[in-house]
Amino acid sequence: MQLKRVVVTGMGALTPIGNNLQDYWKSLVAGTSGAGLITHFDSSNYKVKFACEVKYFDPAAHFDRKEIRKMDPFTQYAMVCADEAIEDSGFLNARHNLDRIGVVWGAGIGGLTTFYKEVMDHSEGDGTPRFSPFFIPKMIIDIAAGFISIKHKFRGPNYGTVSACASSTHALIDAFNLIRLGKADVVVSGGSEACVNEPSVGGFSNMKALSERNDDYTTASRPFDQTRDGFVMGEGGASIILEDLEHAKARGAKIYAEIVGGGMTADAYHLTAPHPEGLGAMNVMKMALDEAGMTSKDIDYINVHGTSTPLGDIAEIKAIKSVFGDDVYGLNISSTKSQTGHLLGGAGAVEAVACVMAVQENIVPPTINYKVEDPEIDSKLNLTLNTAQHKTIRAALSNTFGFGGHNASVIFKKYED
Repeated sequence: MQLKRVVVTGMGALTPIGNNLQDYWKSLVAGTSGAGLITHFDSSNYKVKFACEVKYFDPAAHFDRKEIRKMDPFTQYAMVCADEAIEDSGFLNARHNLDRIGVVWGAGIGGLTTFYKEVMDHSEGDGTPRFSPFFIPKMIIDIAAGFISIKHKFRGPNYGTVSACASSTHALIDAFNLIRLGKADVVVSGGSEACVNEPSVGGFSNMKALSERNDDYTTASRPFDQTRDGFVMGEGGASIILEDLEHAKARGAKIYAEIVGGGMTADAYHLTAPHPEGLGAMNVMKMALDEAGMTSKDIDYINVHGTSTPLGDIAEIKAIKSVFGDDVYGLNISSTKSQTGHLLGGAGAVEAVACVMAVQENIVPPTINYKVEDPEIDSKLNLTLNTAQHKTIRAALSNTFGFGGHNASVIFKKYED
Protein backbone atom coordinates (compact mmCIF):
# COMPACT_ATOMS: atom_id res chain seq x y z
CA MET A 1 0.00 0.00 0.00
CA GLN A 2 1.03 3.61 -0.48
CA LEU A 3 2.03 5.05 2.87
CA LYS A 4 0.71 8.51 3.66
CA ARG A 5 3.00 11.42 4.50
CA VAL A 6 2.63 12.80 8.02
CA VAL A 7 3.23 16.38 9.14
CA VAL A 8 3.29 18.40 12.35
CA THR A 9 0.51 21.00 12.42
CA GLY A 10 0.35 22.01 16.08
CA MET A 11 2.38 21.95 19.29
CA GLY A 12 2.00 22.76 22.97
CA ALA A 13 4.32 22.66 25.95
CA LEU A 14 4.21 22.93 29.73
CA THR A 15 7.75 22.69 31.07
CA PRO A 16 10.05 23.78 33.91
CA ILE A 17 11.34 26.61 31.67
CA GLY A 18 8.10 27.76 30.04
CA ASN A 19 4.39 27.11 30.40
CA ASN A 20 3.57 27.35 26.70
CA LEU A 21 5.28 26.63 23.39
CA GLN A 22 6.74 30.06 22.76
CA ASP A 23 8.01 30.59 26.30
CA TYR A 24 9.55 27.13 26.31
CA TRP A 25 11.36 27.74 23.02
CA LYS A 26 12.53 31.20 24.02
CA SER A 27 13.97 29.81 27.26
CA LEU A 28 15.63 26.91 25.44
CA VAL A 29 17.41 29.23 23.04
CA ALA A 30 18.48 31.47 25.93
CA GLY A 31 19.95 28.49 27.81
CA THR A 32 17.78 28.69 30.91
CA SER A 33 18.11 26.38 33.88
CA GLY A 34 14.78 25.13 35.21
CA ALA A 35 16.26 23.74 38.42
CA GLY A 36 15.25 25.01 41.86
CA LEU A 37 14.67 23.84 45.39
CA ILE A 38 11.71 21.49 45.69
CA THR A 39 8.45 23.17 46.66
CA HIS A 40 6.01 20.29 46.08
CA PHE A 41 6.94 18.60 49.38
CA ASP A 42 9.25 18.97 52.36
CA SER A 43 12.59 17.59 51.13
CA SER A 44 14.63 18.47 54.23
CA ASN A 45 15.23 14.80 55.06
CA TYR A 46 16.03 13.80 51.48
CA LYS A 47 19.49 13.48 49.94
CA VAL A 48 18.24 15.43 46.91
CA LYS A 49 16.48 18.70 47.64
CA PHE A 50 16.04 20.17 44.14
CA ALA A 51 14.27 19.43 40.87
CA CYS A 52 13.01 21.08 37.72
CA GLU A 53 9.41 21.83 38.69
CA VAL A 54 6.74 23.45 36.53
CA LYS A 55 6.41 26.99 37.85
CA TYR A 56 3.39 29.25 38.39
CA PHE A 57 0.97 26.48 37.42
CA ASP A 58 -2.48 26.86 38.94
CA PRO A 59 -4.89 24.03 38.09
CA ALA A 60 -7.83 26.30 38.94
CA ALA A 61 -6.90 28.51 35.99
CA HIS A 62 -7.60 25.58 33.66
CA PHE A 63 -10.15 23.32 35.36
CA ASP A 64 -13.10 23.61 37.70
CA ARG A 65 -12.95 22.11 41.18
CA LYS A 66 -14.78 18.92 40.23
CA GLU A 67 -12.40 18.27 37.34
CA ILE A 68 -9.34 18.82 39.51
CA ARG A 69 -10.58 16.14 41.94
CA LYS A 70 -10.58 13.64 39.08
CA MET A 71 -7.10 14.37 37.71
CA ASP A 72 -3.63 13.53 38.88
CA PRO A 73 -1.14 16.33 38.04
CA PHE A 74 0.26 14.30 35.12
CA THR A 75 -3.20 14.38 33.51
CA GLN A 76 -3.59 18.09 34.22
CA TYR A 77 -0.28 18.71 32.46
CA ALA A 78 -1.41 16.54 29.55
CA MET A 79 -4.69 18.40 29.14
CA VAL A 80 -3.07 21.83 29.21
CA CYS A 81 -0.37 21.18 26.63
CA ALA A 82 -2.72 19.11 24.42
CA ASP A 83 -5.26 21.93 24.42
CA GLU A 84 -2.54 24.38 23.38
CA ALA A 85 -1.44 22.10 20.54
CA ILE A 86 -5.03 21.56 19.37
CA GLU A 87 -5.66 25.30 19.34
CA ASP A 88 -2.33 25.93 17.61
CA SER A 89 -3.20 23.45 14.86
CA GLY A 90 -6.55 25.10 14.13
CA PHE A 91 -8.08 21.79 13.07
CA LEU A 92 -11.12 22.25 15.30
CA ASN A 93 -12.10 25.22 13.13
CA ALA A 94 -12.89 22.87 10.25
CA ARG A 95 -15.34 20.00 9.91
CA HIS A 96 -13.81 16.60 10.57
CA ASN A 97 -14.77 12.99 10.99
CA LEU A 98 -14.25 12.62 14.73
CA ASP A 99 -14.01 8.85 14.27
CA ARG A 100 -10.66 9.47 12.54
CA ILE A 101 -9.05 11.68 15.18
CA GLY A 102 -7.05 9.75 17.75
CA VAL A 103 -5.02 10.33 20.90
CA VAL A 104 -1.84 8.45 21.80
CA TRP A 105 -0.22 9.68 24.99
CA GLY A 106 2.92 8.54 26.78
CA ALA A 107 3.86 8.46 30.48
CA GLY A 108 6.37 6.34 32.30
CA ILE A 109 4.84 6.35 35.78
CA GLY A 110 1.54 8.22 35.55
CA GLY A 111 -0.44 8.96 38.70
CA LEU A 112 2.23 8.33 41.28
CA THR A 113 1.25 11.43 43.27
CA THR A 114 -2.28 10.07 43.58
CA PHE A 115 -1.11 6.57 44.44
CA TYR A 116 1.19 7.83 47.18
CA LYS A 117 -1.45 10.08 48.73
CA GLU A 118 -4.13 7.39 48.75
CA VAL A 119 -1.86 4.77 50.29
CA MET A 120 -0.53 7.18 52.91
CA ASP A 121 -4.04 8.27 53.86
CA HIS A 122 -5.06 4.63 54.21
CA SER A 123 -2.02 3.69 56.29
CA GLU A 124 -2.67 6.56 58.68
CA GLY A 125 -6.33 5.56 59.18
CA ASP A 126 -7.93 2.81 61.23
CA GLY A 127 -7.68 0.19 58.50
CA THR A 128 -11.12 0.89 57.04
CA PRO A 129 -10.77 1.18 53.25
CA ARG A 130 -11.77 4.75 52.47
CA PHE A 131 -10.11 5.12 49.09
CA SER A 132 -11.34 7.78 46.73
CA PRO A 133 -13.64 6.49 43.97
CA PHE A 134 -11.31 8.38 41.62
CA PHE A 135 -8.18 6.60 42.90
CA ILE A 136 -7.86 4.09 40.07
CA PRO A 137 -8.82 6.31 37.12
CA LYS A 138 -6.57 9.09 38.42
CA MET A 139 -3.62 6.71 38.63
CA ILE A 140 -3.67 4.73 35.39
CA ILE A 141 -1.44 5.94 32.58
CA ASP A 142 -3.98 5.69 29.76
CA ILE A 143 -6.35 8.11 31.50
CA ALA A 144 -4.60 11.17 30.02
CA ALA A 145 -5.48 10.02 26.50
CA GLY A 146 -8.99 9.27 27.72
CA PHE A 147 -9.51 12.74 29.17
CA ILE A 148 -8.28 14.44 25.99
CA SER A 149 -10.59 12.38 23.80
CA ILE A 150 -13.61 12.83 26.07
CA LYS A 151 -13.21 16.60 26.15
CA HIS A 152 -12.97 16.94 22.37
CA LYS A 153 -15.11 13.92 21.34
CA PHE A 154 -12.24 12.29 19.42
CA ARG A 155 -13.34 8.73 18.69
CA GLY A 156 -10.32 7.40 16.82
CA PRO A 157 -7.52 5.18 18.21
CA ASN A 158 -6.98 6.04 21.86
CA TYR A 159 -4.43 4.64 24.30
CA GLY A 160 -1.31 5.22 26.37
CA THR A 161 2.25 4.07 25.75
CA VAL A 162 4.58 3.00 28.57
CA SER A 163 8.31 2.46 28.10
CA ALA A 164 9.85 4.48 30.94
CA CYS A 165 11.75 7.46 29.54
CA ALA A 166 11.04 6.44 25.93
CA SER A 167 7.25 6.48 26.47
CA SER A 168 6.28 9.63 24.60
CA THR A 169 8.65 8.97 21.69
CA HIS A 170 6.90 5.63 21.31
CA ALA A 171 3.61 7.54 21.40
CA LEU A 172 4.78 9.77 18.54
CA ILE A 173 5.93 6.79 16.50
CA ASP A 174 2.64 4.99 17.05
CA ALA A 175 0.73 8.12 16.03
CA PHE A 176 2.92 8.43 12.93
CA ASN A 177 2.22 4.83 11.97
CA LEU A 178 -1.53 5.11 12.55
CA ILE A 179 -1.75 8.02 10.14
CA ARG A 180 0.54 6.75 7.42
CA LEU A 181 -1.28 3.40 7.45
CA GLY A 182 -4.58 5.24 6.95
CA LYS A 183 -6.10 4.38 10.33
CA ALA A 184 -6.50 8.04 11.38
CA ASP A 185 -6.37 11.50 9.83
CA VAL A 186 -5.13 13.35 12.91
CA VAL A 187 -3.56 12.12 16.14
CA VAL A 188 -3.00 14.21 19.26
CA SER A 189 0.23 12.80 20.63
CA GLY A 190 2.77 13.60 23.30
CA GLY A 191 3.54 12.78 26.89
CA SER A 192 3.56 14.10 30.44
CA GLU A 193 4.89 13.24 33.86
CA ALA A 194 4.45 14.58 37.41
CA CYS A 195 7.14 12.86 39.45
CA VAL A 196 8.48 15.55 41.74
CA ASN A 197 7.05 13.78 44.77
CA GLU A 198 8.30 11.82 47.76
CA PRO A 199 8.44 8.28 46.37
CA SER A 200 9.86 9.31 43.02
CA VAL A 201 12.62 11.56 44.31
CA GLY A 202 13.38 9.13 47.15
CA GLY A 203 13.40 6.09 44.88
CA PHE A 204 15.53 7.54 42.11
CA SER A 205 17.86 9.06 44.69
CA ASN A 206 18.44 5.73 46.42
CA MET A 207 19.25 4.21 43.03
CA LYS A 208 22.01 6.83 42.78
CA ALA A 209 20.42 8.06 39.54
CA LEU A 210 19.97 11.69 40.66
CA SER A 211 22.51 14.45 41.01
CA GLU A 212 23.13 15.41 44.63
CA ARG A 213 24.49 18.92 43.99
CA ASN A 214 22.24 20.62 46.52
CA ASP A 215 24.76 23.46 46.83
CA ASP A 216 24.83 24.13 43.08
CA TYR A 217 21.49 22.89 41.83
CA THR A 218 21.05 25.33 38.92
CA THR A 219 24.03 23.71 37.16
CA ALA A 220 23.50 20.16 38.43
CA SER A 221 22.28 18.84 35.07
CA ARG A 222 25.53 18.94 33.12
CA PRO A 223 25.55 16.41 30.25
CA PHE A 224 28.97 15.46 28.86
CA ASP A 225 30.78 17.32 31.67
CA GLN A 226 33.34 15.18 33.48
CA THR A 227 31.84 16.17 36.85
CA ARG A 228 28.29 15.03 36.05
CA ASP A 229 26.81 12.90 38.82
CA GLY A 230 23.25 12.08 37.75
CA PHE A 231 20.10 13.56 36.28
CA VAL A 232 17.79 16.21 37.70
CA MET A 233 14.14 15.23 38.07
CA GLY A 234 11.79 17.22 35.84
CA GLU A 235 8.04 17.41 35.26
CA GLY A 236 5.55 18.71 32.74
CA GLY A 237 4.75 17.62 29.21
CA ALA A 238 4.36 18.48 25.56
CA SER A 239 1.98 17.68 22.74
CA ILE A 240 2.42 17.40 18.99
CA ILE A 241 -0.44 17.23 16.49
CA LEU A 242 0.40 14.79 13.71
CA GLU A 243 -1.74 14.93 10.60
CA ASP A 244 -2.08 13.28 7.21
CA LEU A 245 -0.43 15.70 4.76
CA GLU A 246 -3.36 15.73 2.32
CA HIS A 247 -5.80 16.30 5.17
CA ALA A 248 -3.68 19.21 6.40
CA LYS A 249 -3.35 20.74 2.94
CA ALA A 250 -7.08 20.47 2.30
CA ARG A 251 -7.83 22.67 5.30
CA GLY A 252 -4.96 25.09 4.67
CA ALA A 253 -3.07 24.15 7.83
CA LYS A 254 0.31 25.61 8.71
CA ILE A 255 2.96 22.92 8.68
CA TYR A 256 5.89 23.02 11.08
CA ALA A 257 7.78 19.99 9.76
CA GLU A 258 7.35 16.48 8.42
CA ILE A 259 7.91 13.37 10.53
CA VAL A 260 9.70 10.84 8.34
CA GLY A 261 11.05 7.99 10.44
CA GLY A 262 11.03 6.25 13.76
CA GLY A 263 13.04 3.45 15.31
CA MET A 264 12.26 1.17 18.27
CA THR A 265 14.72 -1.31 19.78
CA ALA A 266 15.79 -2.93 23.05
CA ASP A 267 19.21 -3.16 24.67
CA ALA A 268 18.36 -6.56 26.17
CA TYR A 269 21.19 -5.92 28.58
CA HIS A 270 20.34 -4.52 32.05
CA LEU A 271 17.41 -3.18 34.07
CA THR A 272 18.77 0.35 34.39
CA ALA A 273 22.23 0.63 32.81
CA PRO A 274 22.71 1.26 29.09
CA HIS A 275 24.57 -1.22 26.91
CA PRO A 276 28.20 -0.13 27.37
CA GLU A 277 28.80 0.09 23.63
CA GLY A 278 25.41 1.68 22.99
CA LEU A 279 24.24 -1.28 20.90
CA GLY A 280 20.50 -0.62 21.25
CA ALA A 281 21.04 3.09 20.65
CA MET A 282 23.04 2.33 17.49
CA ASN A 283 20.32 0.05 16.17
CA VAL A 284 17.48 2.45 16.91
CA MET A 285 19.13 5.37 15.10
CA LYS A 286 19.93 3.17 12.11
CA MET A 287 16.33 1.99 12.02
CA ALA A 288 14.99 5.55 12.08
CA LEU A 289 17.38 6.61 9.29
CA ASP A 290 16.47 3.59 7.17
CA GLU A 291 12.76 4.21 7.56
CA ALA A 292 13.23 7.86 6.61
CA GLY A 293 15.29 6.88 3.57
CA MET A 294 18.13 9.01 4.91
CA THR A 295 21.84 8.62 5.47
CA SER A 296 24.10 10.06 8.14
CA LYS A 297 24.77 13.05 5.86
CA ASP A 298 21.12 14.13 5.97
CA ILE A 299 20.91 14.88 9.72
CA ASP A 300 22.01 18.29 10.97
CA TYR A 301 21.01 18.05 14.63
CA ILE A 302 20.64 15.31 17.24
CA ASN A 303 18.76 16.02 20.45
CA VAL A 304 20.34 13.33 22.57
CA HIS A 305 18.90 11.47 25.52
CA GLY A 306 21.84 13.01 27.40
CA THR A 307 20.67 12.64 30.97
CA SER A 308 23.92 13.75 32.65
CA THR A 309 24.69 10.30 34.06
CA PRO A 310 28.27 8.99 34.01
CA LEU A 311 27.50 5.85 31.99
CA GLY A 312 24.62 7.00 29.81
CA ASP A 313 26.25 9.99 28.16
CA ILE A 314 29.33 8.01 27.12
CA ALA A 315 27.32 5.07 25.75
CA GLU A 316 25.14 7.38 23.65
CA ILE A 317 28.10 9.27 22.21
CA LYS A 318 29.73 5.94 21.28
CA ALA A 319 26.54 4.92 19.50
CA ILE A 320 26.27 8.21 17.60
CA LYS A 321 29.90 8.03 16.45
CA SER A 322 29.37 4.45 15.29
CA VAL A 323 26.26 5.32 13.26
CA PHE A 324 27.39 8.65 11.83
CA GLY A 325 31.09 7.97 11.29
CA ASP A 326 33.03 11.01 10.07
CA ASP A 327 29.73 12.79 9.33
CA VAL A 328 29.32 13.23 13.09
CA TYR A 329 31.72 16.19 13.00
CA GLY A 330 29.45 18.14 10.69
CA LEU A 331 26.33 18.01 12.84
CA ASN A 332 25.20 19.59 16.10
CA ILE A 333 24.46 17.58 19.22
CA SER A 334 22.77 18.95 22.32
CA SER A 335 21.00 17.80 25.46
CA THR A 336 18.10 20.03 26.42
CA LYS A 337 17.79 18.04 29.66
CA SER A 338 20.55 20.34 30.86
CA GLN A 339 17.79 22.97 30.99
CA THR A 340 14.52 21.12 31.62
CA GLY A 341 15.80 18.27 33.73
CA HIS A 342 14.59 14.78 32.90
CA LEU A 343 10.82 14.57 32.42
CA LEU A 344 10.90 10.75 32.37
CA GLY A 345 7.96 9.63 30.21
CA GLY A 346 7.34 13.20 29.06
CA ALA A 347 10.93 13.72 27.91
CA GLY A 348 10.48 12.42 24.37
CA ALA A 349 7.62 14.78 23.57
CA VAL A 350 9.30 17.83 25.10
CA GLU A 351 12.49 17.09 23.18
CA ALA A 352 10.64 16.33 19.94
CA VAL A 353 9.10 19.81 20.18
CA ALA A 354 12.63 21.19 20.53
CA CYS A 355 13.64 19.33 17.37
CA VAL A 356 10.66 20.58 15.38
CA MET A 357 11.35 24.15 16.47
CA ALA A 358 15.03 23.74 15.57
CA VAL A 359 13.99 22.65 12.07
CA GLN A 360 11.51 25.51 11.85
CA GLU A 361 13.75 28.27 13.23
CA ASN A 362 17.23 27.02 12.20
CA ILE A 363 18.51 27.33 15.75
CA VAL A 364 20.11 24.59 17.84
CA PRO A 365 19.35 24.96 21.57
CA PRO A 366 22.43 24.57 23.76
CA THR A 367 23.74 22.06 26.24
CA ILE A 368 24.26 24.30 29.26
CA ASN A 369 26.33 23.90 32.46
CA TYR A 370 29.36 22.48 30.66
CA LYS A 371 32.71 23.37 32.24
CA VAL A 372 35.06 20.38 32.52
CA GLU A 373 36.04 18.31 29.49
CA ASP A 374 35.56 14.55 29.82
CA PRO A 375 38.51 12.74 28.20
CA GLU A 376 36.19 9.85 27.33
CA ILE A 377 34.05 12.11 25.10
CA ASP A 378 35.49 13.23 21.77
CA SER A 379 36.37 16.92 22.13
CA LYS A 380 35.97 17.48 18.38
CA LEU A 381 32.22 16.89 18.55
CA ASN A 382 29.97 19.95 18.33
CA LEU A 383 27.99 19.52 21.55
CA THR A 384 26.51 23.04 21.22
CA LEU A 385 28.02 23.98 24.54
CA ASN A 386 26.45 26.73 26.65
CA THR A 387 25.24 28.91 23.76
CA ALA A 388 22.62 28.32 21.04
CA GLN A 389 23.92 28.10 17.46
CA HIS A 390 22.26 29.32 14.27
CA LYS A 391 22.45 26.77 11.49
CA THR A 392 20.26 25.48 8.67
CA ILE A 393 18.57 22.38 10.06
CA ARG A 394 17.28 20.18 7.25
CA ALA A 395 16.50 17.31 9.59
CA ALA A 396 16.72 16.59 13.32
CA LEU A 397 16.80 13.29 15.20
CA SER A 398 15.59 12.84 18.78
CA ASN A 399 16.80 9.98 21.00
CA THR A 400 15.10 8.62 24.12
CA PHE A 401 16.15 5.59 26.15
CA GLY A 402 14.34 4.08 29.13
CA PHE A 403 14.96 1.78 32.07
CA GLY A 404 14.44 -1.77 30.89
CA GLY A 405 16.52 -1.10 27.80
CA HIS A 406 13.78 0.58 25.77
CA ASN A 407 15.04 2.78 22.92
CA ALA A 408 13.14 5.06 20.54
CA SER A 409 14.31 7.58 17.95
CA VAL A 410 12.29 9.85 15.71
CA ILE A 411 13.25 12.12 12.79
CA PHE A 412 11.68 15.40 11.69
CA LYS A 413 12.66 17.26 8.54
CA LYS A 414 11.76 20.49 6.78
CA TYR A 415 8.50 20.16 4.91
CA GLU A 416 8.69 20.33 1.15
CA ASP A 417 5.57 20.01 -0.99
